[in-house]
Amino acid sequence: MSSALETLRRDFGGDIIEPGGADYESAARSVLASGDPAYVLRPKSVGDVQAGIGFATHAGLSLSVRGGGHGFAGFGTNDDGVVIDLGTLANVEIIDKERHLVRIGGGATWGQVAAALAPHGLAISSGDTKGVGVGGLTLTGGIGWKVRKYGLALDSVVAAEVVTASGELVQASAKENPELFWAIRGGGGSFGIVTAFEFLAHPTTDVFHGKIAFPASEAATVLPGWADHLRTAAEELTSIAAFAGGPEAPIEIYVAFDGDDPQRAAQAIDPIRRLGTVIDDDIALKPYADTLVDGMTPPPGIRFVTRSAFVDEESVGEVLRILAGVGALERSPFIAVRSVGGAVSRVPDAATAYAHRRAELMFVTATAGPKPVVEAARPALEALWGRLAPHVNGAYANFLDSATEEDVAAIYPAETYRRLAAVKRQYDPGNLFARNHNIRPQEALRAGEAV
Repeated sequence: MSSALETLRRDFGGDIIEPGGADYESAARSVLASGDPAYVLRPKSVGDVQAGIGFATHAGLSLSVRGGGHGFAGFGTNDDGVVIDLGTLANVEIIDKERHLVRIGGGATWGQVAAALAPHGLAISSGDTKGVGVGGLTLTGGIGWKVRKYGLALDSVVAAEVVTASGELVQASAKENPELFWAIRGGGGSFGIVTAFEFLAHPTTDVFHGKIAFPASEAATVLPGWADHLRTAAEELTSIAAFAGGPEAPIEIYVAFDGDDPQRAAQAIDPIRRLGTVIDDDIALKPYADTLVDGMTPPPGIRFVTRSAFVDEESVGEVLRILAGVGALERSPFIAVRSVGGAVSRVPDAATAYAHRRAELMFVTATAGPKPVVEAARPALEALWGRLAPHVNGAYANFLDSATEEDVAAIYPAETYRRLAAVKRQYDPGNLFARNHNIRPQEALRAGEAV
């Protein structure tokens, strides 16, 4: 350890934060999880990232990689290990104006990206929260306000710069290390540390964005009507239905129409307004960057139970019926249902490691509070998911608070997992990058299924 630490202090040009240091308390935790790491490293260069990987390897310490730090499962910190915090590698640069090619540091957040691109009239379809990291969101998907028109965030990636477990810096693209390029688009952080992405941005105007609210008593008609409309609506329209909190809480339909033409926006949005009794409507034309919200940093002691799944067209009606009923209960979890389809479904299934291209909806249930509150809610949540199980499939990694074998099996179907495991064996045979929804290098699948 002493030799490895001496080498790190010699070779690392960024900040090395240890217990007792002035910044340790804030550096040790991610946004949604607490930790007690032995070292938090804040690299200033790719060379620093390589040095940090070498230190963790030679010291035999577990390694966490932090981008924005918003992961519900707490992968961005650990106890007694090393955290490489990429936050200082956050440059956003347009490197080809004609192609709208943008290079983004692996530690950037989507708020930083949106703000940097806005003066150029450009955008990248990402998530919906400013502080969420580009890396964490992109490596496993990226379902945001332009998803039906431009696809997932990972669908706009054309290249990446990756530091592997051996400390080697490699380029990943359709031409260079193509299997690694395939794997990092949906396979998560199991294969290395992405220090930079290259995205193809698209020209953007202002967008129509906001919410339409209906009484909770109308959920049984509003929700299926909303889903039916999204099935055939213009792909410029992306929408989320959100509800929770009992029989008095409204059903809120959030929409984003990708364009500034009021007539076309009304043609897409007005059918939602006609689904029921509108009690609030704040949709307005705004810059795309303003659709991203500020994320909340919860106080210490608050825990999250978050679970997600996908819904195919034939199951939409039954799933929405179940969710509407649960949402009307006094102690309902928060429920958000997101429209996908569109551009997401036009990408061939095997083109990336994201395995849920055919889904029509993705939904999330979330409960938060002190540990006793969360534990008290678990039986009802398990009962809900038991009812949903015959009608849903898969899981979206960005909305899971755990990383069990069952979770990994839901994210990655068997064939996808086999291919990812082969890439893992090539680039990280010792499984250094294990704090994620982990792809194991061994010839074994999850949930008891043999490869």
